[in-house]
Parts: sequence; C-alpha cells; structure tokens
Amino acid sequence: MYTESDLLPLSGLQHLAFCPRQCALIHIEGAWGENRLTAEGRVMHKRVDEREHETRGDVRREYGLRIRSLALGLSGIADTVEFRRDGESWHPFPVEHKRGKPKGDNPCDRVQLCAQAICLEEMCDCAIPAGALFYGETRQREDVAFDPTLRALTAARASLPPAARHRPISTAL
Repeated sequence: MYTESDLLPLSGLQHLAFCPRQCALIHIEGAWGENRLTAEGRVMHKRVDEREHETRGDVRREYGLRIRSLALGLSGIADTVEFRRDGESWHPFPVEHKRGKPKGDNPCDRVQLCAQAICLEEMCDCAIPAGALFYGETRQREDVAFDPTLRALTAARASLPPAARHRPISTAL
C-alpha cells in the first residue's frame, strides 16, 4: 500500500508507458513545454473538465472525477465516468479522452484507462470489465476490455517503489 504522498499521477503512468524519458522529464524534473498538440489536448480536456455531470436515460456521466488507488499508488482525474444503470445498481465505465488518434500496438492509453478502472474498483468496491478511449482526431470511441494481461501490464507499470517516484531521472528509471 502506498501513502497519499507517494501517489503517481495517472497521466504519469501513461507517460511512463509511452516513454520513460518523457515521464521523468515531466513528472520528476518538472520540464514541460507546451506546443500546438499539447495546447489542443489541454483545451479538449478543459471542455470535459468544466462539466459536472449529465444524465440521459440509464447513463449518468460524471466529468473530472477525482480517483485514486492506494494499492497501485495512483491518483488523478478521470475525464468521464459513465455510471450505467442495471436495475437498481449503477456500474462505472471510465472513458478517457485523447486529443490524437489510437497509437496502434503501443498500450500506453489502454494502461492509463485500465488504471482508472482499478482506481474506481478500489473506491466503489466493484468489478469493471471494460471502458473506452475517445480520440479527438478520429472522433471515435475505442472499447477496451480490462483482461488479465492488460491488468498485469498496468500493475507492472505502476510498480515503481515510492522512493523512486521522487528521485532525479538518473536513479529513478
């Protein structure tokens, strides 16, 4: 179990899965340079994060929901969590928004989404079998099943020991 001070941002997990050097530069050294692509992503997320919630039929959408997992040592904000009604129960379904397009075989976006599901499972004491990635460039949703392989990869990527999360790049990665 991790403590509150040792929690890695969910976005950091995506950065780590995409490129460990990028993750270290952003999350350990604090180096960040905005460009056109990151500005477009920031604007897209701002539109999502400004909403609070909406309900349409048997689906309630919560935006900008703060989540965490002390078991994985992660915290962050889920872009959208759809709570889908099944009889008397509501089941969470995370939806992560990405500015670009699917990254092919690179699992970094799926790892981030799966981590969100694991956070929600811990917080809501429920099982979440799937979620979705929404890509702004293609305007398409991609359903993602949280199978044992993706869950194991997500846990492995989140397994940096607490002390390594705060070390300079040369010793952290």
